[in-house]
Amino acid sequence: MRITVIALALLMTSCSKKEAVGDTPANDSSFTKENKFDIGRSSKENGVVTADENKNAEAVSPNFRIVEGNKIIKTIKGDMIPLVVQDEFKNADQQFILKIKNLKPSKIVVKIIPSDPQMNIRINQIRLANGEYDGPFSRESTFEIKEEGDFWLMVGKSNMASGPATGKFSVEIR
Repeated sequence: MRITVIALALLMTSCSKKEAVGDTPANDSSFTKENKFDIGRSSKENGVVTADENKNAEAVSPNFRIVEGNKIIKTIKGDMIPLVVQDEFKNADQQFILKIKNLKPSKIVVKIIPSDPQMNIRINQIRLANGEYDGPFSRESTFEIKEEGDFWLMVGKSNMASGPATGKFSVEIR
């Protein structure tokens, strides 16, 4: 009985999630959006904004990139899409969580593009505005957003595949 209570307490504390929210200015000079969009290419010319953790994270928000243990958490606003977010896994057990705030009902396409094609990475799970979770998915998936609210995208290694789980990658959202 005592072990069950301790195990339950550990389970409850390990499953609790803190939400990291930061303000993201949509009119920053490093984040320009235009009307043209060419699938698979990111640049200011085709309307896709790139957010790199080293170059312009502080320009987005001081809370744009937060690391909690093995989790890398980035927060953006829904009106910033289309967007390419770049990051890097330095440890095999890391998880990347992209929180999209105030995403309006729409259809979005998410594509994970690793720098090494052999990298073991995929969309592990999503969290919808109503709090429901779904997954796992592949490296590229289309999601029908039916409710306005916060949408989370959780990226990490696949336990069903082999290959290196470390390296640089991009998350393209359109």
